[in-house]
Amino acid sequence: MSTESATIVQRLWNYCNVLRDDGVSYGDYVEQLTYLLFLKMADEQTKPPYKKPSIIPKDYSWPSFKTQDGSELETHYRKTLIELGKESGMLGIIFRKAQNRIQDPAKLKRLIGLIDEETWMGLDIDIKGEIYEGLLQKNAEDTKSGAGQYFTPRPLIKAMVEVMRPEPGMTICDPACGTGGFFLSAHDYISENYKLDREQKQILRNQTFKGWEIVDNTARLCVMNLYLHGIGGEESPVEVNDAIISDPGQRFNMVLTNPPFGKKSSVTIVNGEGKADKSALSYERDDFWATTSNKQLNFVQHIATLLEINGESAVVVPDNVLFEGGAGETVRRRLLAGFDVHTLLRLPTGLFYAQGVKANVIFFKKKPGREKAWTEKVWIYDLRTNKHFTLKTNPLRTEDLKDFIDCYNPENRHQREETERFKSFTYDEIMQRDKVSLDIFWLKDDSLEDTENLPNPDVLAKEIVGNLEAALLQFESIAEDLGEE
Repeated sequence: MSTESATIVQRLWNYCNVLRDDGVSYGDYVEQLTYLLFLKMADEQTKPPYKKPSIIPKDYSWPSFKTQDGSELETHYRKTLIELGKESGMLGIIFRKAQNRIQDPAKLKRLIGLIDEETWMGLDIDIKGEIYEGLLQKNAEDTKSGAGQYFTPRPLIKAMVEVMRPEPGMTICDPACGTGGFFLSAHDYISENYKLDREQKQILRNQTFKGWEIVDNTARLCVMNLYLHGIGGEESPVEVNDAIISDPGQRFNMVLTNPPFGKKSSVTIVNGEGKADKSALSYERDDFWATTSNKQLNFVQHIATLLEINGESAVVVPDNVLFEGGAGETVRRRLLAGFDVHTLLRLPTGLFYAQGVKANVIFFKKKPGREKAWTEKVWIYDLRTNKHFTLKTNPLRTEDLKDFIDCYNPENRHQREETERFKSFTYDEIMQRDKVSLDIFWLKDDSLEDTENLPNPDVLAKEIVGNLEAALLQFESIAEDLGEE
């Protein structure tokens, strides 16, 4: 992050500490900043050199906030949020269901003053984007808020994009887009690696990206993040909806995503007796290979539908997707047969804000129908064994993924060589494994034998939690299978 960006982030963030005394959380603070920043920038665009017509009705524009104080300011702010939430397009997404969380009018006035001090549209797009990304990262680091589940570590996203190599003119989808990290990284990759003409720049801005996000607050942060990075116009590229409830009918060249962790679907229907209907926890879709309540398995099936022929995907999934029986085995068999599942990156613990999560990245390419399976070899890179990361003291860095990128060989992934951490397994070998499990490891875990150099207690504790969670998921799967039988 540039010094200028870091200074502005710190100044804005310091004010959050004042508001926290009034019970305003980090997440609420970033949300209020989003509303006010957008109103300020919309006002700046009406002035030279832009001289654009205002997209904000005059009664709710930025100047109207600077003339009011006290309870009148709070009432006006609340009304503004309600009225703008009724608008269509990007405006409606940002202000959808918006509420004022700053109850002290004096503090609201001070925040308006802080934002008014900067000329935001005068800042370079990269600086504006960096500032907002910095605020989102600080919000995600507050583990109590749960915001981290919508924030994928940026070094991981960058590595995934680097090996996937998106190109100009592609359509790129994220059906669980969180705060928009994959879109930003893909946008940067295309901008930096290709000399784009004016038409290509317009396509990259307005026609390349499509996302879904089920949580209103997160969707507004995503749309604002994209807007500050120069992505999207008055129409939002993000739809607020449950992505996996149905087939949207659209098909994409590339899907990059990290679906939410947690096994169960977020959709629950209560039956006539007032109890949750278990069958309603599963998505009944004709295009799905298996009906299951496992959210990640449903996302994998949904991505399989979203891809056009020869479209490619990189998706973060927890370990249970690799080994779970029943629906899990069905999905793996169909995926390995109908798609070229060519690479699996095994991630270490300590990367995500959900404690103890063991996750992987699966890379696969959609192929036309044929009798013979499309997957010939699955190459697995083990970044987990004897690797220990933490969110703050030892976070994942870009250089930690360099060896994976080199082994992946994005220039020609059909010319790869095995290394200590990178091994290939044939389709026939995988088919012979119990439940067609992709939960494969071969490196010796030094911590099991070297008791003098054990990891820190917090790392060990998180690994134990992760193992227990994985075991619990296996037992849940067995119980479900028995119930179905």
